[in-house]
Amino acid sequence: MADIKYYDVIFEPVVTEKSMSGMADRKYTFYVHPDATKSQIKDAVEKMFDGTKVERVNTMNLDGKTKRRGMTFGKTAKRKKAIVTLTEDSKEIEIFQGL
Repeated sequence: MADIKYYDVIFEPVVTEKSMSGMADRKYTFYVHPDATKSQIKDAVEKMFDGTKVERVNTMNLDGKTKRRGMTFGKTAKRKKAIVTLTEDSKEIEIFQGL
């Protein structure tokens, strides 16, 4: 397992219609490092966004899609997605406010 720092865990937020509707229930979705554990994701969210307290982390491993270019087949990169649920007394995550 690689030595992953908290600032290397979260890549980007997932901005889809389904993830935006989950924000009403205090659920935020991020693409994360494929080797990151749930506890590392929890620590990264709490350190990067002040005043947030994570209640639960759900993760999904997404396999790469098969793509074709002419006669050659290849795969896109694997990704990992994390849905972070915040506690009731936690602050909101600021990056999602303007979306």
